[in-house]
Amino acid sequence: MLYTQNKKYDVIVVGAGHAGCEAATAAANLGSQVLLITLDMNRIAQMSCNPAVGGIAKGQIVREIDALGGRMGLITDRTAIQFRMLNRSKGPAMWSPRSQNDRMRFSEAWRQELEQQANLEIYQDEVKELILDGEKVTGVRTLLGMLFEAPNVILTVGTFLGGLMHFGEIQIPGGRISEPASIGLTQQLSDLGFRTDRMKTGTPARIDARSIHFDECDKQEGEQDFHRFSFLDTEHPKLQQLPCYITYTNEESHDILRQALDRSPLYNGQIQSIGPRYCPSIETKIVSFADKLSHQLFLEPEGEKTTEYYVNGFSSSLPPEVQLEAMRAIPALRDVRFFRPGYAIEYDFFDPTQLKPTLETMLIEGLFFAGQINGTTGYEEAAGQGMVAGINAHLRNDLAKKEFILHRDEAYIGVLIDDLVTKGVDEPYRMFTSRAEHRILLRQDNADMRLTPKAIELGLASELREQRFGKKNKLRNELIRFSETFSVLPENINPFLEQIGDTPIRQKTKLKDLILRPRLNMLTLAVQIPPFLTRIEQLGKMKEEVCESVEILIKYGGYIEREKKQAEKLYRLEEVRIPKHINYEELLQLSTEARQKLSRIRPVSIGQAARIPGISPHDISILLVLCGR
Repeated sequence: MLYTQNKKYDVIVVGAGHAGCEAATAAANLGSQVLLITLDMNRIAQMSCNPAVGGIAKGQIVREIDALGGRMGLITDRTAIQFRMLNRSKGPAMWSPRSQNDRMRFSEAWRQELEQQANLEIYQDEVKELILDGEKVTGVRTLLGMLFEAPNVILTVGTFLGGLMHFGEIQIPGGRISEPASIGLTQQLSDLGFRTDRMKTGTPARIDARSIHFDECDKQEGEQDFHRFSFLDTEHPKLQQLPCYITYTNEESHDILRQALDRSPLYNGQIQSIGPRYCPSIETKIVSFADKLSHQLFLEPEGEKTTEYYVNGFSSSLPPEVQLEAMRAIPALRDVRFFRPGYAIEYDFFDPTQLKPTLETMLIEGLFFAGQINGTTGYEEAAGQGMVAGINAHLRNDLAKKEFILHRDEAYIGVLIDDLVTKGVDEPYRMFTSRAEHRILLRQDNADMRLTPKAIELGLASELREQRFGKKNKLRNELIRFSETFSVLPENINPFLEQIGDTPIRQKTKLKDLILRPRLNMLTLAVQIPPFLTRIEQLGKMKEEVCESVEILIKYGGYIEREKKQAEKLYRLEEVRIPKHINYEELLQLSTEARQKLSRIRPVSIGQAARIPGISPHDISILLVLCGR
């Protein structure tokens, strides 16, 4: 297909990483005419770092993306080579799904999704310049001189803006290994008044499985149960499930690394930018945790049929020969061979407090930022932002529809975006369950109940998703009612309760009250209570999923209701909107710090203003008076 300067699009997405793919498919699925521009069509949704999706809090984000009608969960399930539910020993608010994936098939599956998506076109080129009409974006100009017009542009450029890779003393411009950096956009945006800075991230070496002594590692198998990422019960081609392996660094490898610190870009002044606190390089670990004699390493397969492995925990920017020598000091890696060494990368990002909660920039109308350009790290955080940016870019073309904003009690994606636009970042932002004050409401099991109604209202949910959601909701409610009305006789359950050391009942007891007991769960009770077992078997393929949802709601019902009431109180402040053009500098009743921060961040509501660091309760009281409340 020929791309001409005559065609106008509704939305242009720049960059086909995880944020760009979700942004483009969301907008196109809603009906916008979308153009996705990428540097390399063969690296769409590339897993630049580890070949995994999910993890602590990140897994919840992927389930939220899926519940909203996004594609990351579906593609993750389709290309998974291992699945695990993390934090099972803790409460359900902490359970987090994670999978290892076939890197090449993940990218291939995303490209197929994009090519089959109606209203979406792909073009391979580099965007060099935004086209503006005053303070509105109207399109982009590419390296090859093409001009594409659209009233909405979403920048999802990852680590490519001003990207610079460090291999010890060697520095190579690039956004990712073997891919060029993008030059020009940062300067244009900076000239327009955007605040910009530099961040640093890194990745470990990729090694050859044939050179690893796996028999000297601890094997970590995946789990085979009903859990997955997508709420859709679709048949995914099953790839071979593979184990990961665990080994450890030692004092000898630490000594090798320590003696080469003067050659590390992180410690010799070569790198000045902000690095990630929660995913430190191996050289940072031996300096920050000097008393530790070893550090855990996970050896993760990059795919079903490749011998390439990822060394999780050994991210480094040291010279390749130092990385290799230090790895070979580890018994299981004594003969290790590199496919390529690890490296660090510096790149440009923009202060996210310059964004609205919709991820549209305050300075330029119709311009959106999503992903690492906002100072975040991680595929999942990027994809969640892309989803929100894509939805809102589409909604800008329909004045009859409101903005799409997720609140902190509705989704981890809401927590993520609110943190970015309200607090900004002083290091690469990574999501944790501890960042969500309402995390008992934001569980991985109920992401569909929280967000699929919003997807249906928007028009993002497919007919299949809407039908399955309705069926699950109906079955869940019926099972709850059954547990509340069905009574169990002492003679039918006491022998079992005595056998497991639990207190017998003295009179007829509602099934719900038995489920509340810590030692009991629905499936073990069902074996002892035939009518209950019959009811559960009637759930069919949804049996385990519905039972887990019901059991959590019953066992943690008190905590959930208390959390909902707290969230409702805070939500009232979100409903008090602040006039858009208020001049905070004229409000002398506010503290100087409050005037400065409110002028910079421009909160849309009293609730958001209250979360800005440095804004006092007195400042909020003044704002409430000014807003007529």
